[in-house]
Amino acid sequence: MFIPIELLSLAFFIWQAKAAPSPLALDDTVTASVIRSCRVPNTAAITFDDGPYIYMNDIIKTLKDADAKATFFFNGNNFDCIYNSAAAARVKLAFDNKHQVASHTWRHAHLSQLSEPDLRAEFSRTEDALKKITGAQVAMTRPPFGEYNPLVLKVAGDRGQTLVNWDFDSGDSAGASKTKSMQEYEAVAKRRPNNILALNHETYEGTAHTVLPKAISALKSAGYRLVTVAECLGQPAYKGTPGAPSPRDSSWRC
Repeated sequence: MFIPIELLSLAFFIWQAKAAPSPLALDDTVTASVIRSCRVPNTAAITFDDGPYIYMNDIIKTLKDADAKATFFFNGNNFDCIYNSAAAARVKLAFDNKHQVASHTWRHAHLSQLSEPDLRAEFSRTEDALKKITGAQVAMTRPPFGEYNPLVLKVAGDRGQTLVNWDFDSGDSAGASKTKSMQEYEAVAKRRPNNILALNHETYEGTAHTVLPKAISALKSAGYRLVTVAECLGQPAYKGTPGAPSPRDSSWRC
């Protein structure tokens, strides 16, 4: 049977294209898992993004008065440089009060749009800062906007990070009023799912001073234990046992 040389050439080209590895192909042997909900029954994990911010002391007091724990996903250089004295003190305050400290990456960038070197810097710079300030090597990261792609999963996996999103959004960053956010908390408590992983932002005054006390009241009245993300998952918050914080030096800068 005669096969035109053009057809043979086309067939070879298609075979070669399929056989050749893509330059964008990723080794998926180590990729991060993505958490969207808690696992432990009757737990609610209240989380805060975008800090450390000026309302931290008030948030910590409200949580302490209610015997509640929370998780703080910190940026390195978003609303403030994490190394500034006041910002670093807020991070340390959360950690010292047994709340979970975690990463929200460095600049709050859209991670899916970054090159691999820039992406690695977003993770490493924040993790390094949190270790210097608290002595802990964080094991969890919340990707800004909840966004990720295969490269983000690969880099996070390489760094031993679990990505944490949410299954309940207070709506504060989307413009929800304090009343609306409180109604959302009351509604989810009334629905009574097995557990709740709640998204909030510590940069909103209404969230810190009005919504949080009402959220705590609604969730506790529904029978939830208010715990850290690590506790609601039943896995460690940190890689190894936290050590001593590092002394401030010239590397503490953004």
